[in-house]
Amino acid sequence: MPTTTHPGGTLTLAPDLTVSRMGFGAMQLAGPHVFGPPRDRAEAISVLRTAVELGVTHIDTSDFYGPATVNEVIKEALHPYPEGLRIVTKVGAVRGEDASWRVALGRQDIIDAVHANLTHLGLEVLDVVNLRVGAVDTTVEESLAEPFSVLAELQQQGLIRHLGVSAVTSKQLSQAQQLAPVVTVQNLYNLAHRQDDALVERCAAEGIAFAPYFPLGGFSPLQSEVLDRVAAAIGATPQQTALAWLLQRSPTIVLIPGTSSVAHLRDNIAAAALVLPDQAVAELDDIAGND
Repeated sequence: MPTTTHPGGTLTLAPDLTVSRMGFGAMQLAGPHVFGPPRDRAEAISVLRTAVELGVTHIDTSDFYGPATVNEVIKEALHPYPEGLRIVTKVGAVRGEDASWRVALGRQDIIDAVHANLTHLGLEVLDVVNLRVGAVDTTVEESLAEPFSVLAELQQQGLIRHLGVSAVTSKQLSQAQQLAPVVTVQNLYNLAHRQDDALVERCAAEGIAFAPYFPLGGFSPLQSEVLDRVAAAIGATPQQTALAWLLQRSPTIVLIPGTSSVAHLRDNIAAAALVLPDQAVAELDDIAGND
């Protein structure tokens, strides 16, 4: 499958791990509430194939999306996987029959989740596995040493190449690093939610990828008004502007915006070509203080 220039440049995290900074988050390929199969399986397949054709080499997923259905669609669309494509998955939760999200950080939970990802993606080894510790919008202070040590064991067994963490504090990142190298942190972060500013800076200093999820979510009306005004001034959409700000925020930020639409995917990837002028960056930097 042919690919074009990597959008937004690339980031090398290890000798065998280089990803496009503009990636693709596969969560929205599942049904409503990230549960069940895609509404339009053919469109979901087209989205994945188009992402790769446009130069995306970083796909973020999890076997608890669906559950399993998103990974199965990724396999159907892209397997055998193009050389250089890196699939990042995560463990630490399971889905109830009522679509609920349940913490699953026990030893067997972690082992089962890794093998489920391998099976449904059609892989013998996973490029990167993130351990999700907190909830989507909150972190917890408990130690992650026990579940992360299980991932480290599976890495030593050759089932995982690299490890990451998700929904964590800086202290928990340090705990994980005492057990094994960490190549990526995936936390809630965007123009309106800047609580992890210090962690973003730490990741940049240590050469760790920071993958913000919900890159455009939780804006107040005043914050949205500022974003809309800046976007109009530079001739871009608010979504593109917010994504471009993230790429310029830190050299180790990688993006994983999700969509189930090819048209929306193209809009997102186009954001990687935006260069925000200093005045726009200054106005956007002030958004977090506007409420």
